[in-house]
Amino acid sequence: MKLVKTEDAVGHVLCHDITQIIKGVTKDAVFRKGHIITEEDIPVLLSVGKEHLYVWENDETMMHENDAAQVLYDICKSEHTRPGDVKEGKIEVIATCDGILKIDRDKLNMVNSYGQMMIASRHGDFAVKKGDKIAGTRIIPLVIEKDKMEDVRKQAGSGEIFRILPFCDKKVGIVTTGNEVYSGRIKDTFTDVIVDKIAEYGGKMIAHRISNDDPDMIIRSIYEVLDEGAEMVICTGGMSVDPDDKTPYAIKEVCKEVVTYGAPVLPGAMFLLAYYGENKIPVMGLPGCVMYAKRTIFDLVLPRIMAGEILDKHELDKLGEGGLCLNCAVCHFPNCGFGKGR
Repeated sequence: MKLVKTEDAVGHVLCHDITQIIKGVTKDAVFRKGHIITEEDIPVLLSVGKEHLYVWENDETMMHENDAAQVLYDICKSEHTRPGDVKEGKIEVIATCDGILKIDRDKLNMVNSYGQMMIASRHGDFAVKKGDKIAGTRIIPLVIEKDKMEDVRKQAGSGEIFRILPFCDKKVGIVTTGNEVYSGRIKDTFTDVIVDKIAEYGGKMIAHRISNDDPDMIIRSIYEVLDEGAEMVICTGGMSVDPDDKTPYAIKEVCKEVVTYGAPVLPGAMFLLAYYGENKIPVMGLPGCVMYAKRTIFDLVLPRIMAGEILDKHELDKLGEGGLCLNCAVCHFPNCGFGKGR
């Protein structure tokens, strides 16, 4: 840091804020620390009484905070992100589409371990919308070693700490099971819940069957909605371990790849996920809690499947920490701890 005449400060970096006070009008910084002084700034600086300024000495080994912030963005960005404005060593990462946020946690932790720089983000594996801020970055000092930033860039490789998987607007087939619904003794209130939830992520019901509890009829119904072009199949009813609950059996007969029957989430422990065929069409069996509980495992899994993720058992097993919904009087999901354990 050195003191220079204001007229000689062009190209230098300010080490302190410059405040302008006009009685009854303003008291604010006209230039903030970190600002690179231009020729046009000189009259303004002189007008506020600054004939000398403290500036950082030019050093080819150092990088200005804003330039370094751009390096951070470069290792964060991916196809569906854009940068916010660079200011005071800060730059935001913003989503350019609706989808699921994926985070390379190893790279994120690596950058934050370097010191003098940071990246803070929202939770991964949750839905974001176009225009959402997904991360903020900051260079801590006004200037930082170029070698340090180049090393971070090298360690990050191709970057892409943050990726967004766009929603696929899947065509959905729904199979409603249960003798009581099939016979008309009670009204089907489950299907409307599912239709509303899939619509949040661009999904649309294109086929619907109502089956009794005969497993052969459930199996035929699943094949029928698949034949009609369903890219996802959701089965409701008969998902417990009672002897007369045949839906899990039917799904297992159709799908040779069953990921799990049971998940460490409440509500939603009796959830079933399987995949059908070479194209890995997801087939889910939903427990009854999805019909009446505000948030369940379906809300954690559905967005990811709608974005085309192929989930394995390990991904579902990780939901145990944070997998307990507290059934708050006012639901703030996803702005709560449900599903956010790691």
